[in-house]
Amino acid sequence: MTFVLIAVGLAALIAGGALLVSSAVSLAARWGLPPAVIGATVVGIGTSLPELLVSVQAALAGSPDIALGNVVGSNTANILLILGVSLVIGGAFRVQADARADLMWMGAAALALLPVFWLGTVDRIAGMIGLAAAAGFVLMAIRRAPDQVPAVPTQGPWRIAGGLLAGIVALVLGADWLITGATVLAREVGLSEAVIGLTVIAIGTSLPELATSITAAIKRQAGIAFGNVIGSNIFNVFGILGATALISPIPVAPRFLTVDLPVMLAATALIAVPALLGWRIGRLFGLGLLVSYAAYIGVGLA
Repeated sequence: MTFVLIAVGLAALIAGGALLVSSAVSLAARWGLPPAVIGATVVGIGTSLPELLVSVQAALAGSPDIALGNVVGSNTANILLILGVSLVIGGAFRVQADARADLMWMGAAALALLPVFWLGTVDRIAGMIGLAAAAGFVLMAIRRAPDQVPAVPTQGPWRIAGGLLAGIVALVLGADWLITGATVLAREVGLSEAVIGLTVIAIGTSLPELATSITAAIKRQAGIAFGNVIGSNIFNVFGILGATALISPIPVAPRFLTVDLPVMLAATALIAVPALLGWRIGRLFGLGLLVSYAAYIGVGLA
């Protein structure tokens, strides 16, 4: 029954997120927003809603390790697992110069967690700073985006309203079911809530990003997959963790500072350095990322 609850929760999160994003894109198009602006705001924030709701509900339910593990684990999985799979499928590419500014934002977000974790609590002040940084990133993306013709809405107003409502309901219910099932599972098998958050929940809430990146890689659009990972990691730290801490401060368990954050920082450096230097990265590099993730799961979380 526990696994059923987790599976249903994950399915509801994925379906709800997809429905909410598609409806939000149509709504934004009706308002006359250019596609670039829609992508930087509506879609970017919409695909992060599963992580947001899971982390907020976990913090409010007294499971801070799940809330924190969801963010840190998702960022590590985004780089080592999702980008690794994308490179193995899509082959070699070189990061374009216009994406390097986003890489700097991702690095800054990862490094910002060091002093916060060292203090032992992600408090409301840190949350407000994170949300301000997330807003700054969105504004930068909007200002950098070229002017384009607004997209044509593909849905009627009543269908958009129904999609938004159904998506929100599915996300809320899915987050609740996932948290409940994961907490029970942790107690049944003797795993800590931190490990459950870093694995089952982190990978589960990253499935939309995984699907997007694999689709882009199959179409030989590795740059889109790379940008998807960067944007997700920035929003996870600044937006998701910031909003969660603003609602309910999160105590930081020692293992996050000594094990999981260093792994996340190493993964960030592993992809940022060759990208900033303009090197081509391809299947062999992607395979190395996947091996690194398997080692982290097998050894670091044992």
